[in-house]
Amino acid sequence: MCFPSRRSTNPDANVAPGRTCSAGARARCYRGRVDLFQYQARRDPAHQPLAERMRPRTLEEYVGQRHLVGPGRMLSRALEEGELPSLILWGPPGTGKTTLARLLAGRIGARFEQLSAVSAGIKEVREVVATSERARGEQGQRTVLFLDEIHRFNKAQQDALLPAVESGLITLVGATTENPSFEVNAALLSRCRVVRLESLGEEELRALIDRALGDRERGLGAAPLEMDAPTRELLAREAGGDARRALTTLEVASHIARPEGGRRRIDAAIVEEALQRKTLLYDRAGDEHYNVVSAFIKSMRASDPDAAVYWMMRMLEAGEDPIFVLRRMVIFAGEDVGLADPRALQVAVAAVQAFELIGMPEGIFPLTEAALYLATAPKSNSALTTSAAAREAVKAHGALPVPLHLRNAPTRLMKEMGHGQGYQYPHDLEGGAATAINLPERLAAERFYEPRPSGYEKQITERVRWFAERRRGPDAPGKLDPSGDDK
Repeated sequence: MCFPSRRSTNPDANVAPGRTCSAGARARCYRGRVDLFQYQARRDPAHQPLAERMRPRTLEEYVGQRHLVGPGRMLSRALEEGELPSLILWGPPGTGKTTLARLLAGRIGARFEQLSAVSAGIKEVREVVATSERARGEQGQRTVLFLDEIHRFNKAQQDALLPAVESGLITLVGATTENPSFEVNAALLSRCRVVRLESLGEEELRALIDRALGDRERGLGAAPLEMDAPTRELLAREAGGDARRALTTLEVASHIARPEGGRRRIDAAIVEEALQRKTLLYDRAGDEHYNVVSAFIKSMRASDPDAAVYWMMRMLEAGEDPIFVLRRMVIFAGEDVGLADPRALQVAVAAVQAFELIGMPEGIFPLTEAALYLATAPKSNSALTTSAAAREAVKAHGALPVPLHLRNAPTRLMKEMGHGQGYQYPHDLEGGAATAINLPERLAAERFYEPRPSGYEKQITERVRWFAERRRGPDAPGKLDPSGDDK
């Protein structure tokens, strides 16, 4: 039979003589949440991955995020006062969110509780709250709850945290790779400070790699390893700002390196083998997805073909559906190129048809051709501005009556009511230009379409002005003169 104690860290310490714990009982003993495998890992650190063993034990060992924990920065100032506000740590994988939460809790002398929103729910949250109440009541000790992947909690689960956070019973430190403004509900977000963690730089990653290679207690310092500076730089560069990825790759490389003269030499080929294929940071449903797509669109809009193709390849290499990329280019052709080059839409649609015909890998050619064409084409957003202006007029004025000369007149009664009277057939008129006003009377003076002086649309400008002048008549106020200036 097992008699768990909150103060015991050994699940065997409270077992009655001659009895053994069941697997389920052992799993509940270590403060109610650490299972047998976690307990074994704590007893034998050699079984832990290198990235776990090398976690910084103090803030002084912590690498990166100097904008948060550097001298005089926000978190440093709060710690100097012995306080820690509830936080949402938002950043890419491997930037030290979990480690930072542990170190912050330790610095203020608080209990540290950890849950993962992947596997925990309201029941586990309530257990932590109850334990925190006992700790505060019996020992006067504060509790920091670290909730990893907080964006995976639904609204009800997030709401369950509110009373404890608002009362100060727990200090919540949530971690997420997704934009918290989209994934964390407003009530909880208003009670937390959102801090952004940045990807680690190559210099910071090299420092972590050097530390792991030199540390004989927790790292690989006791192993007969050799790794020259260029190879360390390669690993730091290929890790993509992710400390966990850098250390995991280093550990794999140390295992697969072949002994030479009693030592294992890690070279560039071993690192590439350990890396296998670089996993690009690109979650098709997450924040980085929208960042890369935005960069692709804005690069085409800025007429930068090199950047446009780079961001397109980032998406495709990370596994994005090429049809999604093509759809974005079709939209871009209408929204950002428009009548400045009417062929742009044809090129984009043709790229879709070509890709559907041949697929990958050869489909990359029509994709690239379309991206290059759109990036180098003259730009006009008149389709966007014109549709927006017309929409606003519809919303503002509602269903204005159709002018009589534009109305359909299929019956004698309708003709007698004046439907269709005064309609001018443009093909029978000089220059194909009718003089009648085709907008509702209240909008007769409105101009929704303003041609841009770019590409083909520059030629359209004069035609639009000439037609508008014909409709206004020779004596109309504000008549356009040949120079293009309104009188």
